[in-house]
Amino acid sequence: MDLVIMAAGIGSRFGGGIKQLTPVGPSGEVILEYSVHDALEAGFDRVVFVTRKDLEKTFHEIVGDRIAKVCPTAYAFQELDDLPEGFTCPEGRTKPWGTGQAILCCRNIVKGPFAIINADDYYGKEAFKLMHDYLAQNGDSKGRYCMAGFILGNTLSDNGAVTRGVCQVDENGNLAGVNETHGIVKTENGAAVEKDGEMVPIDVGSHVSMNLWGLTPEFFEQLEKGFVEFLKNLKPGDVKSEYLLPSVIDGMIHSGAAEVKMLETHDKWFGVTYAEDKQTVVDAFAELHREGVYPETLFGV
Repeated sequence: MDLVIMAAGIGSRFGGGIKQLTPVGPSGEVILEYSVHDALEAGFDRVVFVTRKDLEKTFHEIVGDRIAKVCPTAYAFQELDDLPEGFTCPEGRTKPWGTGQAILCCRNIVKGPFAIINADDYYGKEAFKLMHDYLAQNGDSKGRYCMAGFILGNTLSDNGAVTRGVCQVDENGNLAGVNETHGIVKTENGAAVEKDGEMVPIDVGSHVSMNLWGLTPEFFEQLEKGFVEFLKNLKPGDVKSEYLLPSVIDGMIHSGAAEVKMLETHDKWFGVTYAEDKQTVVDAFAELHREGVYPETLFGV
């Protein structure tokens, strides 16, 4: 069972640098190392990194070679020109094509059930255990996926707006839809989002997606078909639109092609969305180490 880590994003809001490789742990650990630790503890077998060719050397030096000492690893590279036959990258595009393309890059590597995470998000231990156990039971079933559902109030930043996939869940605990909501800010009374010039409150108890999904290999077929349609529908001059994983899965749910179980987790998310977030994250990891949640040296190497 693979853990796929998306680490190809540029992280423009972070204000320069490679936020996925920013040291935050007491011994210089980066966030994704904690996710690897928790995933291996939960029972995952291998880590697949999705990064970029221009980051490969730096990635290996900072974190990749260290993780390779404790578990099998593999690499996929998300590149602008990795497109279906007949398509070319439009002039002026500089950012990768989004999380959908990032996962599509793994189509020749991942052969069994797998989980997906962002490199720059800390998810906690509970979600990995829930996801591993679900995939262990349902990994042979086509179109039966899962998603870790975080409580919105546990995922907000003190330093600016965030984008979250706000979830609708049916009476069976399955995902009924994901509404990608931009500009959610923390307020004195909870959370709000701007709409038509006004701040509209949003329930901090809502379930949200943090891009922690559990999927099976036939999902790659859907990704390939969807990417072609996405590229066909791009308007001339559009160099910013992204092929996003939540949108793909949402479409599959509404077409009846997928059933997605929402696995509720109460762990507190944190991550380095903005440069100002870094110290908060450093302090949080220091506290987790002091409490014994993590050993003094994460992998003992």
